[in-house]
Amino acid sequence: MMMKERAMQVMLLIHADENAWPRMPEAERDATMAAYGAYTAALREAGALVSANRLAPTAASHTVRMVDGAPQVLDGPYAETREQLGGYYLIEVPDMGTALAWAARCPGAGHGVVEARPVMG
Repeated sequence: MMMKERAMQVMLLIHADENAWPRMPEAERDATMAAYGAYTAALREAGALVSANRLAPTAASHTVRMVDGAPQVLDGPYAETREQLGGYYLIEVPDMGTALAWAARCPGAGHGVVEARPVMG
Protein backbone atom coordinates (compact mmCIF):
# COMPACT_ATOMS: atom_id res chain seq x y z
CA MET A 1 0.00 0.00 0.00
CA MET A 2 1.39 3.42 -1.01
CA MET A 3 1.36 6.16 1.60
CA LYS A 4 0.02 9.49 0.43
CA GLU A 5 2.55 12.28 0.71
CA ARG A 6 1.53 14.66 3.47
CA ALA A 7 0.71 18.13 2.27
CA MET A 8 1.42 21.33 4.13
CA GLN A 9 -0.64 24.48 4.03
CA VAL A 10 1.13 27.74 3.31
CA MET A 11 -0.36 31.23 3.38
CA LEU A 12 0.91 33.47 0.59
CA LEU A 13 0.49 37.00 1.93
CA ILE A 14 0.58 39.70 -0.76
CA HIS A 15 2.04 43.03 0.37
CA ALA A 16 1.97 46.06 -1.93
CA ASP A 17 1.44 49.82 -1.91
CA GLU A 18 -2.35 50.06 -1.85
CA ASN A 19 -2.18 53.67 -3.06
CA ALA A 20 -0.56 52.57 -6.32
CA TRP A 21 -3.73 50.81 -7.57
CA PRO A 22 -5.91 53.93 -8.04
CA ARG A 23 -3.04 55.74 -9.80
CA MET A 24 -2.51 52.84 -12.23
CA PRO A 25 -3.82 53.27 -15.79
CA GLU A 26 -6.99 51.26 -16.42
CA ALA A 27 -5.26 49.03 -18.98
CA GLU A 28 -2.60 48.12 -16.41
CA ARG A 29 -5.25 47.37 -13.77
CA ASP A 30 -7.07 45.15 -16.28
CA ALA A 31 -3.82 43.33 -17.13
CA THR A 32 -3.06 42.85 -13.43
CA MET A 33 -6.51 41.42 -12.73
CA ALA A 34 -6.13 39.08 -15.73
CA ALA A 35 -2.76 37.93 -14.38
CA TYR A 36 -4.31 37.19 -10.97
CA GLY A 37 -7.16 35.33 -12.70
CA ALA A 38 -4.69 33.16 -14.62
CA TYR A 39 -2.61 32.56 -11.48
CA THR A 40 -5.71 31.54 -9.50
CA ALA A 41 -6.78 29.20 -12.31
CA ALA A 42 -3.30 27.60 -12.37
CA LEU A 43 -3.40 27.02 -8.60
CA ARG A 44 -6.89 25.54 -8.90
CA GLU A 45 -5.87 23.30 -11.81
CA ALA A 46 -2.83 22.06 -9.86
CA GLY A 47 -5.08 21.19 -6.91
CA ALA A 48 -3.10 23.54 -4.66
CA LEU A 49 -5.71 26.26 -4.02
CA VAL A 50 -7.48 26.10 -0.66
CA SER A 51 -8.80 29.70 -0.63
CA ALA A 52 -7.92 33.22 -1.73
CA ASN A 53 -9.27 36.73 -1.40
CA ARG A 54 -8.50 40.41 -1.72
CA LEU A 55 -8.64 42.54 1.40
CA ALA A 56 -10.29 45.93 1.85
CA PRO A 57 -7.91 48.90 2.13
CA THR A 58 -6.17 49.45 5.44
CA ALA A 59 -8.47 52.42 6.17
CA ALA A 60 -11.21 49.83 6.79
CA SER A 61 -9.12 47.82 9.26
CA HIS A 62 -9.05 47.93 13.04
CA THR A 63 -6.32 46.90 15.44
CA VAL A 64 -7.23 45.37 18.81
CA ARG A 65 -4.88 44.94 21.74
CA MET A 66 -5.36 44.43 25.43
CA VAL A 67 -4.27 47.33 27.67
CA ASP A 68 -4.52 46.76 31.42
CA GLY A 69 -6.97 43.91 30.81
CA ALA A 70 -9.32 45.93 28.60
CA PRO A 71 -9.50 45.81 24.80
CA GLN A 72 -8.22 48.90 23.05
CA VAL A 73 -9.47 49.29 19.48
CA LEU A 74 -7.59 51.51 17.05
CA ASP A 75 -8.76 52.42 13.57
CA GLY A 76 -6.36 51.32 10.85
CA PRO A 77 -3.40 48.99 10.77
CA TYR A 78 -0.94 48.52 13.61
CA ALA A 79 2.14 49.70 11.74
CA GLU A 80 2.73 52.47 9.24
CA THR A 81 4.53 50.84 6.34
CA ARG A 82 5.08 51.50 2.65
CA GLU A 83 3.45 48.19 1.72
CA GLN A 84 0.18 46.88 3.08
CA LEU A 85 -1.31 43.40 3.21
CA GLY A 86 -3.69 43.40 0.27
CA GLY A 87 -4.70 39.77 -0.14
CA TYR A 88 -3.78 36.16 0.32
CA TYR A 89 -3.78 32.70 -1.13
CA LEU A 90 -3.98 29.68 1.15
CA ILE A 91 -2.38 26.80 -0.71
CA GLU A 92 -1.72 23.15 0.03
CA VAL A 93 1.57 21.84 -1.31
CA PRO A 94 3.97 18.98 -0.60
CA ASP A 95 6.82 21.20 0.67
CA MET A 96 8.09 24.75 1.14
CA GLY A 97 10.05 24.62 -2.11
CA THR A 98 6.80 24.15 -4.02
CA ALA A 99 5.17 26.97 -2.03
CA LEU A 100 8.06 29.30 -2.87
CA ALA A 101 7.74 28.40 -6.56
CA TRP A 102 4.04 29.36 -6.42
CA ALA A 103 4.93 32.57 -4.52
CA ALA A 104 7.39 33.52 -7.26
CA ARG A 105 4.66 33.04 -9.89
CA CYS A 106 2.18 35.26 -7.99
CA PRO A 107 1.55 38.58 -9.77
CA GLY A 108 1.97 40.29 -6.39
CA ALA A 109 5.69 39.49 -6.46
CA GLY A 110 5.97 41.81 -9.46
CA HIS A 111 4.51 44.89 -7.75
CA GLY A 112 5.21 44.19 -4.09
CA VAL A 113 6.30 41.18 -2.07
CA VAL A 114 4.74 37.81 -1.35
CA GLU A 115 5.41 36.32 2.07
CA ALA A 116 5.12 32.52 2.26
CA ARG A 117 4.29 31.43 5.80
CA PRO A 118 3.47 27.85 6.80
CA VAL A 119 0.22 27.28 8.68
CA MET A 120 0.87 25.60 12.01
CA GLY A 121 -0.95 22.39 12.48
